[in-house]
Amino acid sequence: MADEKGIPERRIAFLETCFEVFCENGLENTGLKMLAEACSVTNGSLLYYFGSKDNIIIESTAHCMAKVEYDFMAKAPTSFEDIERFLREMPYLTAKLHGEKYRFMYQVYASPKYRKHGKEFFKGVNVRYHRYAVLLSGKLGMPVDFIQGMIYIFVRACVHYALFEDEDYLKLQLDAIRVSLRLFVKESKLKEENL
Repeated sequence: MADEKGIPERRIAFLETCFEVFCENGLENTGLKMLAEACSVTNGSLLYYFGSKDNIIIESTAHCMAKVEYDFMAKAPTSFEDIERFLREMPYLTAKLHGEKYRFMYQVYASPKYRKHGKEFFKGVNVRYHRYAVLLSGKLGMPVDFIQGMIYIFVRACVHYALFEDEDYLKLQLDAIRVSLRLFVKESKLKEENL
């Protein structure tokens, strides 16, 4: 990847604008000229900031998908009682707001050319999901590992729904989460009774 050049705020604005253009037009249909025009700069300016179109693809995808993830987790449940609201609302909300972004992300990271960057991105996802689980653990009264596992299942269900609008898959995944939560509550009550 190119060294980070230019004004940081401007760089971020370029990443976000370029990502929108990629999402709208797809990987193969988006050229450097189209990206530069959307950013209201010359091709040379974009190349100064990023070095190549490949770097724009890699950096804009990682940056913008991390933003999607933060947006997703900002709506996380604030208590155990709030979990059902999150399960009911979030798949549809994220599909509406971010479906196009998920489709582009998979187009990029499924490509042999960018697969290693996808692996790196998802290593970061693992770290961030663990951090989210730690934050939610106290609010929800559940162990970190349990929450992290539920986050993976839920996010994958939401992403799959955003990609394919597959209600059956979504329902099965949400039902699996609900059963897991009921079993967790039942096990917790049994432990309390045995103390």
